[in-house]
Amino acid sequence: MIRREDNIAWLYINGEERLCTRNLAKGGVYGERIIVYEGEEYRVWDPFRSKLAAIIIKGLKNMPIKRGTSVLYLGASTGTTVSHISDIVEDGIVFAVEPAVRVARELLEKVVKKRKNVIPIIEDARKALYHSIFGKVDVVYCDIAQPDQTEIALMNCKNYLKEEGYLMLVIKSRSIDVTKEPKDVINEEISKLRMFEISESINLEPFDKDHAMVIARYSSRSSKNIL
Repeated sequence: MIRREDNIAWLYINGEERLCTRNLAKGGVYGERIIVYEGEEYRVWDPFRSKLAAIIIKGLKNMPIKRGTSVLYLGASTGTTVSHISDIVEDGIVFAVEPAVRVARELLEKVVKKRKNVIPIIEDARKALYHSIFGKVDVVYCDIAQPDQTEIALMNCKNYLKEEGYLMLVIKSRSIDVTKEPKDVINEEISKLRMFEISESINLEPFDKDHAMVIARYSSRSSKNIL
């Protein structure tokens, strides 16, 4: 092992440094490689299948998701990234929102069934009203491909994000406007985060083309963006 922080670890595998999470439940979720180190299972985290893994590998300075964190995840899909967040938060909780019933069925079978800290919510994130959520969350993580993805994220933050909590927003420029330069779309979306202090903005290439992840801290007293 090279190093470990919370349940995120870097392991040498076949002479290569690989990002992993300490496995909360035995076995894999999506066919990922499992490594046993000092009697514990670690799951190799593929940055081509998880944007959160990509930004960690690209040098994320401050990771808002830690052990004990509560996360509202918008766009859970089949649960690839959700499962790694489940590993990280351990005794925290992940509220996983996914509107597509067929996709959610896979999420339930592969992730929720084995992980007690993942609460599935089969709803449209646009509603931003969920009966399953109790209290406010530490992090809203949004990974949805919609033209109004930032507005959807902001509605959910308004209803569920704690003061001083974090928004982790995946900006998919081609889902918003294919006629503009991706960097211009990303800057326009960042400008909408008026109640947030922007701590980091990370381009996801080469793992995802024309994508960026923005990490921003919510403050009802703030009306400025700080990079």
